[in-house]
Amino acid sequence: MGTIPCRKAITDTLLEAGRNNPDLFVVTSDARGSVTLNAFAEELPRQFVEVGIAEQNAVGIGTGLALCGKNVFVCGPACFYSARSLEQIKVDVAYSGAPVKIIGVSGGVSYGALGSTHHSLHDVAVMRTLPGLNVYLPSDRFQSAWLTRHLAASEESAYVRVGRNAVPDIYNSNEQFEIGKARVLKSGNDLAIISCGETVYHALKAAGELEKQGLKASVLDMFSIKPFDSETVLETAKRTGCLLTVEEHSILGGLGAAVAELCSTHHPTRMKILGIPDENAVHGKPLEVFAHYGIDAKGIYHTALELLESK
Repeated sequence: MGTIPCRKAITDTLLEAGRNNPDLFVVTSDARGSVTLNAFAEELPRQFVEVGIAEQNAVGIGTGLALCGKNVFVCGPACFYSARSLEQIKVDVAYSGAPVKIIGVSGGVSYGALGSTHHSLHDVAVMRTLPGLNVYLPSDRFQSAWLTRHLAASEESAYVRVGRNAVPDIYNSNEQFEIGKARVLKSGNDLAIISCGETVYHALKAAGELEKQGLKASVLDMFSIKPFDSETVLETAKRTGCLLTVEEHSILGGLGAAVAELCSTHHPTRMKILGIPDENAVHGKPLEVFAHYGIDAKGIYHTALELLESK
């Protein structure tokens, strides 16, 4: 069981990388506590920029630093960076090709009790439409740390979304990943559960319950939303003929939409998109919200059974 939130795995890795690279900078907007950047700010103050509650400025300053040769991570709540500073990400980062990494923490319904103003359920939909911007949703602390090391050595522009609380471990500290390649966690021919971020753990648990019923489900971790692993998704669709996508995001425009766009063009497949419907999400603790909308293990299990019955 993991005890370190993905956001902490990212900032621990950034601190380690920053010690070895004086050109690595972190920019934040009065969010050092939310992002867990206190240790970085205290140890490497010359590599830390605090702009106050001004997300647009954070992206602009981060872009300026990046275009001057610095390795820049702009960090703060996903809900604000994917809305308030969207134009700066679109123009300053993506359009200009600036190698800035936007780390959106407390994404999805992490701020569950604070309501829709603090939910980020649209960010994947909008970020994946920006040419030149890669999009990642790591599923545990080990994948988050690996992704941070990759980005610290990369010249790409990227948006990374993670949650707020610790999530169960899926991988181990020695795991290696490939950008643009899905990780197949279970293989089965009855259906495929395609998920990303914190829903991956729930997808695995649901697949385990299905297996008790004699049903074999494939489980794909699509941590790399863009670039997108079309090859693995299409192979899985052809093999199973039944897809269930699961995401902590609106059912409009996110992972499910990406899978549907691909399959509708190249291999029409029976599928169901499981996520937050087109409404302001209910208030509550994150796992309560997951349960309400059926994106926890129990909900995924029952939706999978319904989908298989209609197959």
